[in-house]
Amino acid sequence: MNTALITGCSSGYGLETARRFLREGWNVVATMRAPRADLLTPSGRLRILALDVTDAASIAVAIDAAGPIDVLVNNAGIGVVGAFEATPMAHIRQVFETNTFGVMAMTQAVIPQMRARRSGTIVNVTSSVTLAPMPLAAAYTASKQAIEGFTGSLAHELAHFGVRAKLVEPGYAPTTRFTQNTSVKVEDLIPPAYADFAAPIFKAFAQPSLTTSEADVAEAVWAAANDAAGTLRFPAGADAVALFKTA
Repeated sequence: MNTALITGCSSGYGLETARRFLREGWNVVATMRAPRADLLTPSGRLRILALDVTDAASIAVAIDAAGPIDVLVNNAGIGVVGAFEATPMAHIRQVFETNTFGVMAMTQAVIPQMRARRSGTIVNVTSSVTLAPMPLAAAYTASKQAIEGFTGSLAHELAHFGVRAKLVEPGYAPTTRFTQNTSVKVEDLIPPAYADFAAPIFKAFAQPSLTTSEADVAEAVWAAANDAAGTLRFPAGADAVALFKTA
């Protein structure tokens, strides 16, 4: 039976993706910084492990406890919305530690076992901000664009060993905790000089014409994990699909 290790399962995309793989009969290793057994229906195919993707020791312990991994879903991430000018460099580094270096560290940790078996799939969840320039998201976009380039190159590198690398690009999901898992508030990153510029953007966010659901992302991750056609990018959600078609 196949096993998927999914990061960032405490809410949103990760939690719904874990549920999707469980429904498909897979073994699931659901990871999160502070494990909560109440989030997922107990199952003999489910394990919930503590994992901080920014901590090398935590990664090593989780990978060892997980055992053989057929699919790694790098979903854990933090968001940042605001004027780049007002975003503290310390926070930008925090965003990169999770969204970029955390993905790379997890990937590096599972490659040896996948390479040895000559099978496995790594699915990296980025964002539709990589499909078109979006305002007030410069730092976040940079952290996700790095993973886009990383994954594209990695796909070529690992294909030699029968290992696949994929991208899932979610659109805007109003119901997710995009910026709630960070210590910096959006309002702190909009200085008075940017107020007139930011107002219509936030209004559009409040009344989007197309959005993405957690189920959309879980479906895209499932498709990416099981793709054998060589597809690299999987946009998730109607808005992301629309952007993908024009990118």
